[in-house]
Amino acid sequence: MIKQLSICNYALIDRVELILNDGLTILTGETGAGKSVMMGAISLLMGERADSKVLANREGKAVIEGVFDSVATNLKDIFDSNDLDWNDGQIIVRREIAANGRSRAFINDTPVTLPLLTEVAGGLVDIHSQHSNRLLSKPEYQLSVIDSIADNADLLADYKKDFARFVGLRNKIKKLRDSMERSRENRELRAFQLEQLSKINPKKGELEEVEKDYDILSDADDLRSRINQAAYFISTADNSALMMIGDAGAGIDGIDFSLFEGPSDSSQPGIMERLRNVYIELKDIGDSLSRIASGIESDPVRLAKADERLKVLYEAVKRFKVADYDALVDLYASLKRENDGGSEKVEELNALESEARRLGDVLKDKAEKISISRASAAKRFEETLTANARPLGLKNLRFSVDISKGKLTPEGKDTVEFLCAFNKNQPLMPLSQTASGGEMARLTLCIKAITANKLKLPTVIFDEIDTGVSGDIADRMGSMMADIAEGMQVFAITHLPQVAVKGRSHLLVYKHDEGDRTVSHVKVLDSGERIKEIARMLSGKEINEAALSNAKALLEG
Repeated sequence: MIKQLSICNYALIDRVELILNDGLTILTGETGAGKSVMMGAISLLMGERADSKVLANREGKAVIEGVFDSVATNLKDIFDSNDLDWNDGQIIVRREIAANGRSRAFINDTPVTLPLLTEVAGGLVDIHSQHSNRLLSKPEYQLSVIDSIADNADLLADYKKDFARFVGLRNKIKKLRDSMERSRENRELRAFQLEQLSKINPKKGELEEVEKDYDILSDADDLRSRINQAAYFISTADNSALMMIGDAGAGIDGIDFSLFEGPSDSSQPGIMERLRNVYIELKDIGDSLSRIASGIESDPVRLAKADERLKVLYEAVKRFKVADYDALVDLYASLKRENDGGSEKVEELNALESEARRLGDVLKDKAEKISISRASAAKRFEETLTANARPLGLKNLRFSVDISKGKLTPEGKDTVEFLCAFNKNQPLMPLSQTASGGEMARLTLCIKAITANKLKLPTVIFDEIDTGVSGDIADRMGSMMADIAEGMQVFAITHLPQVAVKGRSHLLVYKHDEGDRTVSHVKVLDSGERIKEIARMLSGKEINEAALSNAKALLEG
């Protein structure tokens, strides 16, 4: 319920601070006093678009704030998913409108988007006016009415969860089919490329190896000669490096070199050890050169094969328009994977389609259960609505709920249409084609009375839905609103005294001139003030004793 409402610098209102009660609260005032301004402010809290023209003082900003208490816990999921603070079911909603037209929305002091505010507000307040009575003629609203009577919330939640999975499966199937279709369109090109690359059979690192072999084979004689010559000078020549180092070592063997050097460092090798190490290293180099030279053979056949293979690989890189040889190898691997993966895609598609068929059968069964529930609820609704509406001046009302079945949708497989006849000689027709504004308003009120305990809404606002009625019918409509208010907070904006006397609380909207401005105010009426307001509604501006007496009688009644 709306526990507190604050309106500042909005249209004709400078500042209004209200503490509101549960039950039925009546809102009255003369035409133009500012009742529509109050509704506009509340609509802003519900997510309506803002306009800077509503600012009373262009130098400040308009601020509308509502404190909502006893909020249904089903909103907690929205709060959790949007990282909003959940303060034990109390929600503070604020809208701010600047002079430049910029609007900001807050929930529990956290900035939010208008779509999120609208989503949250949908679980806080339900506003019904003559304008919004047209909602009653919409098939989706009519379906929601039947579902509320049938208590289908759990069935629908379970069905919608499976339906969402079903839609996800269908999307995956479509995406996979599209991919396979694109693959089929390109299969000839890919098959040709794969065939050509299979003949070449490029392997990772092969080009580098072939290039190395070619470099050796193409210059084998020169390489072998030069390497053998180096080995000869190191190892086997008459004055080879090894022989000369050996002679040098023999010549200085036995000399104490510590006599010529400073204090010795035991970690450093001496002259003779260093000569021995040089000898050993040179011998190893000579042996290695000899071994390498012995392995180099002139082979024209191998050279021709290496040359041919290089030409094939170089030409393939150009022909397949890849950046380098490694990219050619990657292309070959990719084409092989795609070719091998064709059967895997078929298997995946078959599995997805099988699961979709299974889930489709589950959805059909669940949709049928929902349909049966709706059909039963529709019969009960027809009887209850007719019984409630006839005393409101619709004595010849005939009402029927037509349920037709079609394909599966997020709401099941049913389409609902309310059919009415308001006169004896009139055939049943769709509600949108036969009901007047007054008739639609009364039907809306009856539906709210029937579904009030199932709405899980803490607050309902009726904005002059009693326009066009009077007398006993107005009294019955007021009683119906009071009955609804037994289970929730209800506001009724009305010009009818028969409705106004049914309220537990009474707010008066009035305006007066303050200097060069006209300002609207809202006042909570006490019992004496309420009698005067009811009398004014009965007799107009001139309140006489008869009107006061009649007002007292209505209130006491």
